[in-house]
Amino acid sequence: MSDDREAETTGNHDADTADNAAEGVDSTPRSTAATYDRIASHFAETRAYPWPEVESFLEGRTARRGLDVGCGNGRHVEALADRVEHVVGVDVSGGLLREAVDRARERSYLGQFAAVRGDAATLPFREDAFEVAVYVAALHHLGTRERRVGSLSELSRVLAPGGRGLVSAWSTESERFDREEGFDTAVDWTLPGGETVPRYYHVYDPDEFRSDLDASALRTVEAFVSSGNCYAVVAPPGDGCPGPAHGRTRL
Repeated sequence: MSDDREAETTGNHDADTADNAAEGVDSTPRSTAATYDRIASHFAETRAYPWPEVESFLEGRTARRGLDVGCGNGRHVEALADRVEHVVGVDVSGGLLREAVDRARERSYLGQFAAVRGDAATLPFREDAFEVAVYVAALHHLGTRERRVGSLSELSRVLAPGGRGLVSAWSTESERFDREEGFDTAVDWTLPGGETVPRYYHVYDPDEFRSDLDASALRTVEAFVSSGNCYAVVAPPGDGCPGPAHGRTRL
């Protein structure tokens, strides 16, 4: 269920409209799956290209096994498949996973790709299973802090020693929001016929994002803001962390 950046340049800008509250929007995994199953086809049409931050993170990396948490229609699976022998994409939405499989078939990397339906807070993989991972624009769909921190710890559990992951979430740093502290909200997706489908989001402030990272089992290599979103390069616990990259707004 990977979502758009502050303004998805390849998508339909009019499709997303933010409400002021998330009251009445169910954020359970079952409800989130039903929401994205409902919009999967149209959503996938507007999510064509990997984000620059993901491409930058993956540059120069190679691995045997990679993971995309909240893989959506698989646009970042494709970026991983260019650098990793085998890629697993996990998403709560069966509809989006079907879109990801179709994309992999059309673009000739299906043999490298396994689609798994699952919950980001309880990843169905063994410990130390992946050398590289991306968890982009999906964390903010988990409805409680306990589940969000738990999902970050799950990422730590499945990252192999020496592995690295990239995590992102929507942020109050985006121009679309006028708040300084993190908050829950509902964001409508508008289908071609005009029907709107509300989606739950937790919009992080940068300090809160760093706090949730620190509360998890992950080690933070670097945390920064880019394109109005919070990002972090992360590593498993006990792993040596090199210094941060340059040219970014640090958290």
